Amino acid sequence: MIPVKKHLSTDVLVVGGGIAGLSAAISARASGVGVLIAEKANTLRSGSGATGNDHFLCYIPEKHGPDVSVIVKELHQSMMGASQDVPLSRRFLEKSFDIVKLWHSWGINMRIDDDWTFMGHAFPGRPRIFLKYEGDDQKPILTREAKKAGADILNHHMIVDLFRTRDGIAGALALDVSGEAPSFAVIRAKCVILATGSGNRLYTSRNTPGTLFNTGLCPGCTASAQAQAWRIGATLVNMEQPVRHAGPRYFTRVGKATWIGIYRYPDGRLLGPFVTKATKELGDITSDVWNSSFSDVMHNGTGPAYIDCSDVPAEDLAFMRRAMASEGLTGLVNYMDEQGIDPARHAMEFGQFEPQLMGHGVQIDINGETDVPGLFAAGDAIGNCRADLGGAAVYGWICGEEAAKRAAACELVPEEEAEKDAWLAERMAHYSSFHERASRHGWQEVNRCLQQIMSDYANVGPHHVRSENLLNAGLKYLADMRALAGTQMAAPDAHTLMRAIETLDLMDCGEIIMHAARERRETRGMHIRSDFTFTNPLLNDKFLTIRRERGKPVTAWRDKLTA
Repeated sequence: MIPVKKHLSTDVLVVGGGIAGLSAAISARASGVGVLIAEKANTLRSGSGATGNDHFLCYIPEKHGPDVSVIVKELHQSMMGASQDVPLSRRFLEKSFDIVKLWHSWGINMRIDDDWTFMGHAFPGRPRIFLKYEGDDQKPILTREAKKAGADILNHHMIVDLFRTRDGIAGALALDVSGEAPSFAVIRAKCVILATGSGNRLYTSRNTPGTLFNTGLCPGCTASAQAQAWRIGATLVNMEQPVRHAGPRYFTRVGKATWIGIYRYPDGRLLGPFVTKATKELGDITSDVWNSSFSDVMHNGTGPAYIDCSDVPAEDLAFMRRAMASEGLTGLVNYMDEQGIDPARHAMEFGQFEPQLMGHGVQIDINGETDVPGLFAAGDAIGNCRADLGGAAVYGWICGEEAAKRAAACELVPEEEAEKDAWLAERMAHYSSFHERASRHGWQEVNRCLQQIMSDYANVGPHHVRSENLLNAGLKYLADMRALAGTQMAAPDAHTLMRAIETLDLMDCGEIIMHAARERRETRGMHIRSDFTFTNPLLNDKFLTIRRERGKPVTAWRDKLTA
């Protein structure tokens, strides 16, 4: 058995040290409670915002006017608008400028050209809602501020499971991966904030099958929040519809709004009708509106699709290059330099990436709390409010404030009760079995097998269908794979055990997606059912929830919150 070497306690435990986690920690400390951040990597450069971002969705009254509802409407009509409860997105927007100003005061430059500058992901003549900023050093700066606020940071400690009482959350089990030999830490907490990011490595890489880590977002973000919340009975929402990003084909990097150019067919025709001349203020919103465009033109033979930057002024191309560094695209910039690729002379082919879980996951209320009392969630792991980096920063802050209020009125579960918790004992034995096994079958084989099953039996459109038969077969194969992994997957050291547990979390998420997709008996967006080919208008304002009860999935429909 892997030993337990630490027993820790805190008022608020933050799971994940990305944008949402650091924001939550700073906020909670400002309320005067004790905070511990558990991060499986290092908060200096972890998560999907590790090396930068350059767009922060927000509402600034002096730029947008006094009526926030105009920007709420724009958000809900954007590429991330479908899975939103309106009161949550409104609260996010109303708080967003406060966080923008805080970030700027800490040294993250939010004022390009000394102004609040909005550009990209925009329609001509419509309000622009994405603030351009320089985020290449955002993680070191946020880490510095978290430490300055007095938060304790436990790097190289992966939270692997939560534990609860009948009254609510009680704490978490962490795996220490700082050395070659793993050990456990039991952390008691009055409140827990899940902030583990998006869910990648679930489907076969669209660009480079078999290359597990060529993903658009952090490959270490593996939907752990969704899986851990699921295992203790919290409700998830909108899980059946993973999203698909797009960007340079084969060099899988998001940040398409950072590019200044126009999408074209090979013969030079425009891909979309929105702009005819590339500008840094607008970009080309075609691929936001026509999400499947890059796949469609390959499927029907009219593609590939390219981004054309040849008419962009030299000063704007220089601006784009600096923005790519802010977005964390230095690897792409370096590659173009090495290979002599000049966007002014060479069109870049774009493609659609594989599905991932982002903005589909844990259901929260307007305060960021789940239906497990004391358990909060923020960032890409939540399923009913999405605003990407801006949403992570702002709802992380909200969760920190609300968790601190709750923690001030709560008591820790007694240490002896945590030590005797049957669920924790079961999970420690489960994870220890992989470490103690002599088998040579590693986590990579299991992860690729999972990707193949998800891609074959529960894939996301375009040009892929789901059906009752396919989903039933996929669930059967997932169960078979889980049983085989339970007896054959081995993890000889701390690092491989961490990767193995990530893969187990992804298995849970694959099962959740399939059960939810089977319940959604219609075609909607990229959830395409061959046995239910139409979109049911009676479900237009409904969200599909799923939770685990006595080991079984329980699905339900609820009204989308509109006020």
